[in-house]
Amino acid sequence: MSYRASRLLLAFFCHELLVAALYFQYVEGLNPCPLCIFQRIAVFAMGLVFLVAAVHHPGPKGRLVYDLSGFLVALLGATIAGRQVWLQHLPADQVPACGPGLDYMLDTLPLAQTIALVFRGSGDCAEVQWQFLGFSMPEWTLMIFCLIALYLLWQLRIHWLQRRFHVER
Repeated sequence: MSYRASRLLLAFFCHELLVAALYFQYVEGLNPCPLCIFQRIAVFAMGLVFLVAAVHHPGPKGRLVYDLSGFLVALLGATIAGRQVWLQHLPADQVPACGPGLDYMLDTLPLAQTIALVFRGSGDCAEVQWQFLGFSMPEWTLMIFCLIALYLLWQLRIHWLQRRFHVER
């Protein structure tokens, strides 16, 4: 599969993840917690990197930049999802109390403090609202972020080998 086609496919996959998130929110009535919203932002950013890479159709150096950017965003998304998975697996007596909503925090607190509070987590981030095959939504997104990060790491290795041995693609 060509570079352009693979990045278009990845961008489409990110699009479908966001469509699924909106379906669960507006049709199934599952309200996203602040960590869920941050995961959506990471999926959007990753999809945007893939879409721009596909449209730009860069040369070898540009591919390296796009794939490294996508890899870093995937790692960020995996970190956010991993934090939520960790919160979901805490014993009930160790789950933090529910906090204010993200809208309220963004309206009343500086951005850095809002981000810090979101990463600390709250009781609503620890609640498992949906499962498929025994995995919660954050567990699925963690797996997806990790798989995409591994794919991009593999692609970065290919870029490195091509540059090292001066192979044109």
